[in-house]
Amino acid sequence: MAIEILPATDERFDDAETALDSGDGPECQCQWWLLPNGPWKEASVADLTAMFRAEVAGDRPPGLIAYVDGEPAGWVRVGPRIAQARLARTRDVTGSTKEPLDDDDVWAITCFVVREKHRGAGLMSGLLDAAVEAARDGGARVVEGYPLDPTAAKRSANQLYRGTVSVFEGAGFTVVDRPKPDRALVSLTLRD
Repeated sequence: MAIEILPATDERFDDAETALDSGDGPECQCQWWLLPNGPWKEASVADLTAMFRAEVAGDRPPGLIAYVDGEPAGWVRVGPRIAQARLARTRDVTGSTKEPLDDDDVWAITCFVVREKHRGAGLMSGLLDAAVEAARDGGARVVEGYPLDPTAAKRSANQLYRGTVSVFEGAGFTVVDRPKPDRALVSLTLRD
């Protein structure tokens, strides 16, 4: 099995769409963390798709696509935390982070999708490692994640789009806070 992880760029938009073709991905278009509640509720799938297409065509890829044997198999969103507006309005984040909410050196890894037929192959770990490298290459000082802990509360595969605490800890992240038993804010310092 050959795994390759590449940035979601304009020429890979169709691959990004394929990678999102699991769980809530097709309806969400990985826009959940970008929009406050009002605009989110008003947006149609077509609106969200247009927003995602514009992001992928932009200067900074919004995430990475995992390929297994050349087939799009997974997705991770990584980018500056300030570009993901919902995070600054999420109590689990605002009450737990040690970093200023307006610091553009803080990046966030907020969404994973692993297509059903590729689950159990370690793609989430590979995507996380690649996302950390993308953040480092992008100039991030700190990377945060907001994973769930399925050992504290049973979760469906779709609900694990934030990642899991164990995968983040395995990548060297530290739990900063647990706002709820099944939720964590994790952090990894990349530079001082």
